[in-house]
Amino acid sequence: MTRPTPLSGFPEWLPEQRLAEQQVLDRLRRTFELYGFSPLETRAVEPLDQLLRKGETSKEVYTLRRLQATDDDVDELSLGLHFDLTVPFARYVLEHAGKLQFPFRRYQIQKVWRGERPAAGRYREFLQADIDIVDRDTLPSHYEAEIPLVIGDALRALPIPPVTILVNNRKLCEGFYRGLGIDDPEEILRIVDKLDKVGPSVVKDEIAQKHGAARADACLALAGISAKDASFVDEVRKLGVEHPLLDEGIAELAAVVETAREHSPGLVQATLKIARGLDYYTGTVYETELAGFEQFGSICSGGRYDNLASAGKDVFPGVGISIGVSRLLGLLFKADALSVSRPVPTAVLVALWSEEERAVSNRIAASLRARGIATEVAPVPAKLGKQIRHAERRGIPFVWFPANGENPDQVKDIRSGEQVDAEGWAPPAEDIAPTLR
Repeated sequence: MTRPTPLSGFPEWLPEQRLAEQQVLDRLRRTFELYGFSPLETRAVEPLDQLLRKGETSKEVYTLRRLQATDDDVDELSLGLHFDLTVPFARYVLEHAGKLQFPFRRYQIQKVWRGERPAAGRYREFLQADIDIVDRDTLPSHYEAEIPLVIGDALRALPIPPVTILVNNRKLCEGFYRGLGIDDPEEILRIVDKLDKVGPSVVKDEIAQKHGAARADACLALAGISAKDASFVDEVRKLGVEHPLLDEGIAELAAVVETAREHSPGLVQATLKIARGLDYYTGTVYETELAGFEQFGSICSGGRYDNLASAGKDVFPGVGISIGVSRLLGLLFKADALSVSRPVPTAVLVALWSEEERAVSNRIAASLRARGIATEVAPVPAKLGKQIRHAERRGIPFVWFPANGENPDQVKDIRSGEQVDAEGWAPPAEDIAPTLR
């Protein structure tokens, strides 16, 4: 095999980075389950007509096709790898609705594939962690206030920079645009969604070309409103626009912000320029900034959807949010802002006096593993100094010396140099497994 060339956009972490990723995922799972979310995994492929029916995603979908497939293989030509976990989840709900209890709360941690240009924190294959709540026919709006609380508890428990969840409501924006006399509010939402990328002057010009300068100024004024409490309501009212859908969106967004302010002050911020590009969102929408990494965009996004999971008279509205796990970790790893206390799970290396005594070292290792302590046996019976240096290079904190002559079993902390009798010994709790830092 020739020397391989790395593939851009397909990250492969080093072992210590993978350990950090696993600990982050463990924390996410624990938090999701504390809130009553059940685990779920869906297939990697979906019919193309399902993947492409909502949002501008056609350029990003990878299709699935055998190398020797022919044009007659219709089934394969109609399959694509999922680009997010929301569309597969909506299909799953429709397919299994008769076996589910509603409201249904699920979390899902899987790889997704998206054919976009790789950049810092942006990949073609990456891991997402999603939570969603769906109900039959109607979904109370209080669930839109709960979603940020779950994410706040999950992310704020990690040793990472603080996060701020930016929230808006599509009803608020749509009602405002309709109150201005704009008949196609989704067009304006797509334009405003580009505000941070292209700047206010470009957004203003694009809106003004079709709807006039006054309406463009009003749209930008709305997008400029931001607050960490319900004071945004007065700012919106000062713009003098009225519409029933605007009133509904204001009330729902105020409830989200105030609920979060009571539960976790400073976590949520009403930011009325947030629109989200996917068409299926209908209510509250979320984006998340990581302190110090704001220039890289949102690391956690989602929103309310009412019509994504629907077939005929069966409608299952939902609300959810997705953490871009690979995106988050890639940014932190590159900045040396997240690591683990040691690069291997092993806490103890059992020394080896000779090959003839390997069985003794193996029994000690087995006894430690039975106590939940990750243990290795030295690879060869080298001089003790070399065995200790082997543990140092591996990042293993303790070396266990089996009894030798009159000397009982002893354990050495190779970081401090302290050596004690092994009888009754146990590693400190913080050393049993690698910890995030």
